Amino acid sequence: MVSWRRRPGPGLAGLWGLCWLVLGCWRGALGCPASCRCSSWRIWCAEPAPGISSFPVPQRSAEGDNVTEIYIANQRKLESINDNEVGFYVGLKNLTVVDSGLRFVSRQAFVKNVNLQYINLSRNKLSSLSKKPFRHLGLSDLILVDNPFKCSCEIMWIKKFQETKFYTETQDLYCIDDNNKRTALLDMKVPNCDLPSANLSNYNITVVEGKSITLYCDTTGGPPPNVSWVLTNLVSNHESDTSKNPASLTIKNVSSMDSGLWISCVAENIVGEDQASAELTVFFAPNITFIESPTPDHHWCIPFTVKGNPKPTLQWFYEGAILNESEYICTKIHVINQSEYHGCLQLDNPTHLNNGAYTLLAKNEYGEDEKRVDAHFMSVPGDGSGPIVDPDVYEYETTPNDLGDTTNNSNQITSTDVSNKENEDSITVYVVVGIAALVCTGLVIMLIILKFGRHSKFGMKGPSSVISNDDDSASPLHHISNGSNTPSSSEGGPDAVIIGMTKIPVIENPQYFGITNSQLKPDTCGN
Repeated sequence: MVSWRRRPGPGLAGLWGLCWLVLGCWRGALGCPASCRCSSWRIWCAEPAPGISSFPVPQRSAEGDNVTEIYIANQRKLESINDNEVGFYVGLKNLTVVDSGLRFVSRQAFVKNVNLQYINLSRNKLSSLSKKPFRHLGLSDLILVDNPFKCSCEIMWIKKFQETKFYTETQDLYCIDDNNKRTALLDMKVPNCDLPSANLSNYNITVVEGKSITLYCDTTGGPPPNVSWVLTNLVSNHESDTSKNPASLTIKNVSSMDSGLWISCVAENIVGEDQASAELTVFFAPNITFIESPTPDHHWCIPFTVKGNPKPTLQWFYEGAILNESEYICTKIHVINQSEYHGCLQLDNPTHLNNGAYTLLAKNEYGEDEKRVDAHFMSVPGDGSGPIVDPDVYEYETTPNDLGDTTNNSNQITSTDVSNKENEDSITVYVVVGIAALVCTGLVIMLIILKFGRHSKFGMKGPSSVISNDDDSASPLHHISNGSNTPSSSEGGPDAVIIGMTKIPVIENPQYFGITNSQLKPDTCGN
């Protein structure tokens, strides 16, 4: 007999140790500190011990893409939020750091967190806070209560932000002045601390292509603001000087490609910033950048693109002569993009008479440009060079290449072939109509014969009309013609019917004929 012996197991303490080991490996894989709880969308750090001394950062950047909320509290060792720490959480919307030791927020801390909507930095150690970390964010809430702010120009922007966001009822912000006196932030007054302003010397910037222009930007504010020019996608050569007030910008050999661009002067200090912008308008001669052979759409269209400022006038020529436009031939502009015009010469059902050379002339006060294109809409009827193309029937343009080599007569379709084909089709139609008429006439004659033949069964006289007496005339089987060659009617008895050459005995069902003999008369017309 085999005896079973229990082997020693790991025990309860060993199982708990294994669980903690697995949990620790899982947390380490996610980069989650011991004082935090982490999920795919949320990080929650509220345990004071052992605590965290830096902002939690995932080991792999992809792990933070889906995190939308970070909550940090009771972390006395956490003193700063540095560059690129929060940037790992690009989807972050809500950030809370409260009841901690936060003293500093980097100016680049939230540069990648464009989705941030809510920030709460209450009850920390912030004595100063720059506006730069927050200026590009569309925040709905910025809560900063119970921080030991020092009354200075650097936090004046918080006062302005509070006034614009109407937070006076929900946030009681204070600062400590040079006498260690607690002052309401709304009542704070700091000398030489004002929002900057920027003003351009010219808000109607116009220049002819190839010329140069200088623009000036005058700024005010305290402390004196820093000035910069925003020249997005500017192609022309340029140089700027921001060391003086007013600052200057010179654009040399202005390109027509810069027409419609916006030029901005930005003035910024620790209180805030201001911006002044103007649109650059460049005048230049027309340039036909695109023209193509006609293409069929709802109508035939010769497409073109013309650039020019002011808007150029357009004139078409046909075979060197001015083309007089009408309701059947006209110029259409479909898209306008700054100084660029996209359109077409529209032709309604053109024929071979419209084939030829078309020239577009674009002109304004600074010059002109012209381009030519050859158009072929359809072949001349009867010239044997190809088929006649009707644009209402065919949705493409026919060229000799579409039909093969025109020098090979076997590939040509002549007008005589077209006529023979039409004659054959006409003969076929006539034959079909004639057959249909004969069939209808036959059907009408058959209906007339059937109608009058049914009435003659009861109206004929002679031996073939009635086989039995008046009392049995109600039976439909008694009205069958037996002819002169039938056997004698005496054979088979009175209750027999002669069909063809055979006499068949018949037993009538009185319930089927629910009519008495007195109701039936041999003559239905009556006198």
